[in-house]
Amino acid sequence: MSEVQPSAIPQTSPGREYRDHRVEIDRAVARVLDSGSYILGSEVAAFEHEFARYLGLADAVGVASGTDALELALRAIGVGSGDAVFTVSHTAVATVAAIERAGAVPILLDVDEATFTMDPGRLEDALAAAVRPAGARPKAVVVVHLYGHPAAMPAIVDLANRHGLLVVEDCAQAHGARLDARMVGTFGDVATFSFYPTKNLAALGDAGLVASDDPDVASRVRELRQYGWRERNVSETRGFNSRLDELQAAVLRVKLPHLEAANTRRQTLASRYDAALGSTTVQTPTVARAAKHVYHQYVIRAERRTDLIGWLRERGIATSVHYPVPVHQQPAYFGRLPVPRPLDITERLAAEIVSLPMFPGLADSDAERVAAAISDWDRAAPHSTGAA
Repeated sequence: MSEVQPSAIPQTSPGREYRDHRVEIDRAVARVLDSGSYILGSEVAAFEHEFARYLGLADAVGVASGTDALELALRAIGVGSGDAVFTVSHTAVATVAAIERAGAVPILLDVDEATFTMDPGRLEDALAAAVRPAGARPKAVVVVHLYGHPAAMPAIVDLANRHGLLVVEDCAQAHGARLDARMVGTFGDVATFSFYPTKNLAALGDAGLVASDDPDVASRVRELRQYGWRERNVSETRGFNSRLDELQAAVLRVKLPHLEAANTRRQTLASRYDAALGSTTVQTPTVARAAKHVYHQYVIRAERRTDLIGWLRERGIATSVHYPVPVHQQPAYFGRLPVPRPLDITERLAAEIVSLPMFPGLADSDAERVAAAISDWDRAAPHSTGAA
């Protein structure tokens, strides 16, 4: 009789989350289909209200994607041609793409080696050096709460205030994360969210949102997301089509009440990984004091990463790398974006990071199997050759 092989463990599983909430989601989708109203109707309005209340902010505006949310947020606070925006290179390309779509020039900074988020010291250095790419005026900072860990917002906001910069929080990977018990998305002038299917709060396709306590900012986003209309078919400004549709809003309304429990489950899984991997040579995530990490990804650092990924793949365990090529080294951006100082930490991270399986439906036994496989690799692998 052939040996029974263990089932594969995916790195993430949007389908599992759908199945966990199938009855509620199917009912919500049917409700929208029966309504005959599919664009900017009652479901979008209700989700906007419910998500703003969840954050503790005055307003939220649903849009078509997280990338659109960033562009619209920047445009709504007055960022455009001739402006410079500080952000990090260790992020999804979407962050930088949105800045350029708004007409501004991204200035790329290094990250803190412990949290992988923007290093306030590097921002301060860039501001002190008065970086002015092609005469661009420093206007804003886009702060990325990466992998579910909050960035050092008090220090960054203080620097921005002293230098007259606006602050945009990119919360695409940090729904529900907190710092000093304060929700991310509530520190800056405006916040953006993605609800891509793998996010902590996930739609069944692309979806995004802009949130702010400033009613003027919210109003401008509402105009810009639909051709600059204040009244139908009359464009007061140049906008475009970035509407959150009713089906996605209805799905998000189902999932929002489950978000805190799902984040708690992610934290439980992270604790299991932490305990099991603590005696190995891989580096487990660091959580800053007073931070609530919601583990959109559980990211380790490993020597001989390629070997580790192959070892896990052979054992039916999927991994990912977020992100293998920093933005400043990607072909579309290499050599043309301002980089005030070498991005040494970013480049080291790109060579070492591995995202392990992480999603609320991951079984304890599967997390234990992942950790055991890494421990076996660690015992078998040489560790003198450095990261690969």
